[in-house]
Amino acid sequence: MANIRQIRRRIRSVQNTAKITKAMQMIAASKMRRAQQLTLAGRPYAEKLQGVLADLAAQSTDTWDVHPLLQKREVSHTSVVHITPDRGLCGGLNANMNRATGQFILEQQDPVSVIAVGRKGRDFMVRYGRDVRAVFIDMGDRPALADALPIAYQIIDDYTSGQTDRVMIGYSQFVNTAVQRPVLQQLLPVEPASLEVGQAVGYIYEPQSIEVLAALLPRFVEMQIYHAILESIASEQSARMVAMRNATDSANDMIDALTLMMNKVRQEAITKELLDIVGGVAALE
Repeated sequence: MANIRQIRRRIRSVQNTAKITKAMQMIAASKMRRAQQLTLAGRPYAEKLQGVLADLAAQSTDTWDVHPLLQKREVSHTSVVHITPDRGLCGGLNANMNRATGQFILEQQDPVSVIAVGRKGRDFMVRYGRDVRAVFIDMGDRPALADALPIAYQIIDDYTSGQTDRVMIGYSQFVNTAVQRPVLQQLLPVEPASLEVGQAVGYIYEPQSIEVLAALLPRFVEMQIYHAILESIASEQSARMVAMRNATDSANDMIDALTLMMNKVRQEAITKELLDIVGGVAALE
């Protein structure tokens, strides 16, 4: 059994670890609130943009085949935008997202290339020998829409040039502080929802509907990517806060167990010394 000095050293080490995890928990909680505000502020715009596209699809069918982002082709190559955090210490968030994307890639019969957004996703794809076409890192905790534009330009160029026939986007959807769900959905070709004719909203296009669609669809792709990044950041900070809180609780439990062990060792040592004293006195008598 370890002596008192060794146990005290372990207690101090665990106490220092608990201080670090507690500080990281507080930092993650602060960042989580900001990330949630950005995510919740971006959702109405993304949902409204989807609604506008759905109404446009319900009104007109002749112009949809004109824009290249709406053209459906036989899938011979798929691209996946894989969004993960740059850092770890966030529980099973990275493993769940990597597992979901990896499973999707394994299920495909055609070649799949990856556009990695975040170091953890990049490291996972490189480790398992996937075709990583582009890497985007260091997005920060509060990215702007301009940070998502290079990603959007990359996948739009790949799709319009015919290098890929389908683009999927994978990210961790923020549900609440304790739940983050890995999501993998199709980004290109854009598939607006079909509405009944009676539900369609009447629009007057200025200058022309084709020009409106040409401007609207790239914005839709950019917003989808930006919103996915915000969802991933909110999920990351929430998962990190929960993970650091659990780590702090585990460290405190370990400190209590080590303290109890130290007291037992000290009691045994005192009892042994008392027995030695009593034995010595008896021997003298």
